[in-house]
Amino acid sequence: MSSLSGVIAVAAGQYFSLALKSDGTVWAWGYNANGQLGDGTTSNRLVPVRSGTILNVIAIAAGPQHAVALKADGTVWAWGYNSYGQLGDGTTTHRLTAVQASGVANVMAVAAGQYHSVAAKNDGTVVAWGYNNNGQLGDGTTTQRNTAVAVIGASNVVAIAAGTHTLTLKGDGNVWATGLNTNGQLGVGTNASRTTLASIVGFTFAGQVARSTFGPEGGQYFNLKA
Repeated sequence: MSSLSGVIAVAAGQYFSLALKSDGTVWAWGYNANGQLGDGTTSNRLVPVRSGTILNVIAIAAGPQHAVALKADGTVWAWGYNSYGQLGDGTTTHRLTAVQASGVANVMAVAAGQYHSVAAKNDGTVVAWGYNNNGQLGDGTTTQRNTAVAVIGASNVVAIAAGTHTLTLKGDGNVWATGLNTNGQLGVGTNASRTTLASIVGFTFAGQVARSTFGPEGGQYFNLKA
């Protein structure tokens, strides 16, 4: 791993790993049967290889078999396994190199779930796409989406996370969740799955929550919100 330097962020998928370098390039290694390394092949890699020609990346996320990247211009790109539309390009075709998520712009953060992807926008709203059998897209349905749909009720969101469900952190410190809940992972007091956001019971942060924004050259800043 000595050849990989200048790394500012990392992400771990099921059998592969990602690294984001300070020059805005993405590097990957590990299992690659579905193109999740983004290097244009399906060859497994024992050492890091560059994920295609994607540039100006400021954040990365990894699902079990797909990767998501946020560029400095606020667009979202993805590659790898796509049977459920989790790449957001309007297809269910696996991609060996990065494709742009259709209709997604002005994004400040990304997350990759099991078979879905989530993006938080600069205006505090959230969009999601991909597998939705358990309501993890938060659009009030269980319909799979190959392109982004709005997460109902998402406003003033400052951070997101995704697994088999979706979590949103609002600027007031409250956490909201939607999706699979068979083990109580939504924290809403039941084990019923949800198709729209529900507030986690009795869970808030005191003080201020920071919303991250990005400068014109990709520099990250934090605006504290009371």
